Amino acid sequence: MDALILIGSLVVLLLLGFPVAFAVGLSAFIGAWWIDLPLEAVVIQITNGINKFSLLTIPFFILAGAIMAEGGIARRLVNFAYIFVGFIRGGLSLVNIVASTFFGAISGSSVADTASIGSVMIPQMEEKGYPRDFAAAVTASGSVQAVLTPPSHNSVIYSLATGGVVTISSLFVAGIVPGLLLGLSLMVMCLGFARKRGYPKGERIPFRQALKIFVDAFWGLFTIVIILGGILSGIFTASESAAIACMWAFFVTMFIYRDFKWNQLHILVFRTIKTVTIVMVLIAFAAGFGAVMTFMQLPTLITEAFTSISDNKYVILMCINILLLVVGTLMDMAPLILILTPVLLPVAISLGVDPVHFGMIMLTNLGIGLITPPVGTVLFVASAVGKQKIEQVVTAMLPFYCMLFLILLLVTYIPSLSLWLPHIMGVM
Repeated sequence: MDALILIGSLVVLLLLGFPVAFAVGLSAFIGAWWIDLPLEAVVIQITNGINKFSLLTIPFFILAGAIMAEGGIARRLVNFAYIFVGFIRGGLSLVNIVASTFFGAISGSSVADTASIGSVMIPQMEEKGYPRDFAAAVTASGSVQAVLTPPSHNSVIYSLATGGVVTISSLFVAGIVPGLLLGLSLMVMCLGFARKRGYPKGERIPFRQALKIFVDAFWGLFTIVIILGGILSGIFTASESAAIACMWAFFVTMFIYRDFKWNQLHILVFRTIKTVTIVMVLIAFAAGFGAVMTFMQLPTLITEAFTSISDNKYVILMCINILLLVVGTLMDMAPLILILTPVLLPVAISLGVDPVHFGMIMLTNLGIGLITPPVGTVLFVASAVGKQKIEQVVTAMLPFYCMLFLILLLVTYIPSLSLWLPHIMGVM
């Protein structure tokens, strides 16, 4: 009955149209009141939830990504990607995915990836004869990489939701192989479509021009070196790398590229503060919600419920995948990570699943939810940028969903895809 009150109040508040953060917070207070838990205890948990130094990673990475997105980095990354794959049949679709790989490794955001790369690539692809809905589908699918590869904001949130059991550095490194595998798989699929549908080839770029493009893109690409190189070498922590990446992004955008006007900087900063505020409020209230769940022993009850279904590890993991895929279509990613990680992680640990590996499973599942109706935020952005109806983009994405589900199965049932690199790099 306790769990029904807590979860039921959350569902009712969401159905009434409450913002997710406030619905989570209010349901935590309702649950605490029901079990006679002092409301002051919930407030303390809410305060402690955001009183963490590691949380500085989020605003710095969000600001760095926003600065680079507005500063012309997307166009330069597209030009850089064109050097390697633009001349192949269907090359523009491959350029789209490769550019998304680079941009995701700078912004850490699928939404920013889709908006920035899509605004450059979708018109180009349409001009060369690609259907606009296909171009939007490629852009949205490719942006899922940003959920997995560093500096994914959602990896930081998952680390927080585990209570510090999993480090941000280990998650960043663990996401590299699954993210690259996802991008490579989508590229293979696009090559198949190109041959079947007769999409055009591009022209090879002369060496001298290619060198000029590389030099132009180098300054933005060096952000990736700062983020990964600094963390893996032990020069600085994930939070410190975020701050340095933010300073570098500002320097490159304002003094090297100079595509962004100084009189617009305050608007960008205000927009970033608004985004960060929403995320922090959500994290704070989710901490209170998680504390109430712990007092209700909800994680233990759910672990027992899953283990009663079957004693087969792979069957239970499949059930968890189905659950995450379903809820991922109904709510945004960050709140689901904060709410479900304290519930599902004990189940995974009881099965012998490494917490880092489970993080990749969860991120892949919920990343698919970002491009799936009815509440797929990335899907809506891709549709808006591509000027296509949701139905048209979803129809074009059906083959991409199949490939993403295949990647999900590989990530779920081959732990070494996620754990091999962290072990080699010594971050676990």
